[in-house]
Amino acid sequence: MFLPISKEDLLERNIEQLDFILISGDAYIDHPSFGIAIISRLLESYGYSVGIIAQPNMNDKEEFKKLGTPRLGFLVSSGNIDSMVNHYSVAKRRRTKDQYSPNGEMGLRPDYATIKYSSTVRELFPDSAIIIGGIEASLRRMAHYDYWSNKVRKSILIDSKADLLIYGMSELSIIEVADYLNSGLDIKDIIFIKGTVFRTKNPQYIPEDAIELPSYDEILNSKKVYAKSFNIKYQNVDHISAKPLLERYRNHNVVQNPPNHPLTKDEMDAIYNLPYERDYHPVYKKLGHIPAINEVKFSIIANRGCYGGCSFCALTYHQGRIIQSRSKESIVNEARIITNYEDFKGYIHDIGGPTANFYDVACNKQKTKGICLDKQCLEDKPCPLLKVTHNNYLEILREVRSLDKVKKVFVRSGIRYDYLLYDKDETFFHELVKHHISGQLKVAPEHISDDVLEKMNKPKRELYDKFVKRYYEINKKYDKNQFLVPYLMSSHPGSTIKDAVELALYIKGLGYYPEQVQDFYPTPGTLSTCMYYTGLDPRTMEPVYIPRSKEDKAMQRALIQFRNPKNYNLVLKALKLAKREDLIGFDKHCLIKPRR
Repeated sequence: MFLPISKEDLLERNIEQLDFILISGDAYIDHPSFGIAIISRLLESYGYSVGIIAQPNMNDKEEFKKLGTPRLGFLVSSGNIDSMVNHYSVAKRRRTKDQYSPNGEMGLRPDYATIKYSSTVRELFPDSAIIIGGIEASLRRMAHYDYWSNKVRKSILIDSKADLLIYGMSELSIIEVADYLNSGLDIKDIIFIKGTVFRTKNPQYIPEDAIELPSYDEILNSKKVYAKSFNIKYQNVDHISAKPLLERYRNHNVVQNPPNHPLTKDEMDAIYNLPYERDYHPVYKKLGHIPAINEVKFSIIANRGCYGGCSFCALTYHQGRIIQSRSKESIVNEARIITNYEDFKGYIHDIGGPTANFYDVACNKQKTKGICLDKQCLEDKPCPLLKVTHNNYLEILREVRSLDKVKKVFVRSGIRYDYLLYDKDETFFHELVKHHISGQLKVAPEHISDDVLEKMNKPKRELYDKFVKRYYEINKKYDKNQFLVPYLMSSHPGSTIKDAVELALYIKGLGYYPEQVQDFYPTPGTLSTCMYYTGLDPRTMEPVYIPRSKEDKAMQRALIQFRNPKNYNLVLKALKLAKREDLIGFDKHCLIKPRR
């Protein structure tokens, strides 16, 4: 049974007053790939009643009132992704489709949805507790550069007028908050729970061991100070080593408590074993299909967290670097449930997570001492303590693909090819090629210039070349005609026109011509976004070249798609700027021909 979304649902369930009302920028999909479903089902399992208001119309405030006043508080989220990323391309053009809305309709949630929803709730329910969460709130929890307005914004906790922010994967924190609210504690006195951010004017509420960051005014006035502040935040993401952080504003103090501890295997199992309907609410049968369900309905989440450390990825800041995984039994049981659905065609679309082949914790040291602050698990060479094995993940894939009704199990979430190569036992690599690829494997070298890869914190080109060679050798062994589709990124901080030309030559050598190219997108909470805004690498405070102008970015993108006749003039100009006129001609190595 779905959670209540209307007064009629409340009457049917004999609920006079809900404990929590959850407001979401997404349509209501009761599937564990969606944070809204997880949080609401988890609260329900602890005995709390939860109602859902999905995509309320900002022009009709009665929609915010339709479930009444909650006993304990409102929970507010923009949905599964940041509302601005959802709405705008990297060129700041309005997107035409919203995958999380009926029929993919755009415009059913506002820009800066968390702020708009929360502010409206504060206006309508001034005495209710308001707790914000989800990825939009998590990545904007402290002062942050906002690409769309091109300015440094305050903590979203201030702009939203909310009482408390829960960051990261918030299951443990939300239950603690709910229990304290239920015991009668005022929301303004809940200042001690890990994984939360609160605002206060009371100096006694500031933890004694808090690290004081530069004030909001200070980071507004200096990009160098902003970079230093960001690096402190970036270093304090581990539940063992992190300290409370204090950020001062003129009228408020914002305090970030250390992260909550990673979920244990039993805790992960319990969350994913909750009674999800694994579909969108029946009300959408009339309103329209929700595209976001297509890929995840028959997919299984096996793990969380990522120690890959890509500079442009927000996972480090949101989920953390420590891997959390479910048991084999829990995953296989979910697969059995999936096979019993009428519309199941025999294909499990994915078993994975942020990085599919990061199923086990990186090293035993992390369990007691936390992550290393001065180095990454994967750099030019793997850390000597890194446990490189695919055995447990492979056991899961084998058991699921052996189930009745299962024809194929795909691995579509990211594979770290460097970690794959570091495994001296190639059994997983071979079985991946034999059983788990649907014609093509998507991998993410992102670039091939070692200078750019260093800024991305990605492995060097040499390693990717080695992976490509081995991949096709294994395919040949099993008489497979499967391809590699590399994700490539243009205009990342550090990428010059020279680097973009180098990438274009590499693409030409592959004989692969990408139809789509991802420009670097400066989203909140990433190391690369800090580089983009400040022109500095916050790890070293050294200057970084930033392709900032529209023309520079257009040329770098055009070089990746140099075969497209529409890009000819941009490619020509880029080659001249790079002093690579030798690539204009009729020889095999040339990118474009001269015009008559």
